[in-house]
Amino acid sequence: MALETYASRETDKIHADVLAEARQACHKARDAFYACLDKESNKKPSEIASVGLLYPVDCKKSRAEFVNHCRPTWVKHFDRQYCAKNRVQRLLDNDGSRRGTISLPQPYTFKL
Repeated sequence: MALETYASRETDKIHADVLAEARQACHKARDAFYACLDKESNKKPSEIASVGLLYPVDCKKSRAEFVNHCRPTWVKHFDRQYCAKNRVQRLLDNDGSRRGTISLPQPYTFKL
């Protein structure tokens, strides 16, 4: 009975934050925040976002807009994507010796 009550009152409700205009506003705020992160990457991060993402205080305003325009689950998803992309990029950029084929040690042969 509780399921029927929930289903009957939720069918007519339209979530405005998933409509096209709201999604575009969310993506615009997201892009502005991550552009700020890239621009201010040389500064020490002092603020904590979701999933352990750190950002400088200069990006606090764009972060607030990002959080206000997007659903919390979307914010967490985008933060995870950004962190994963940066982690992969850091692995590719920092250690050039790990690129390419793996060189295995050659077997040592004794000569008598």
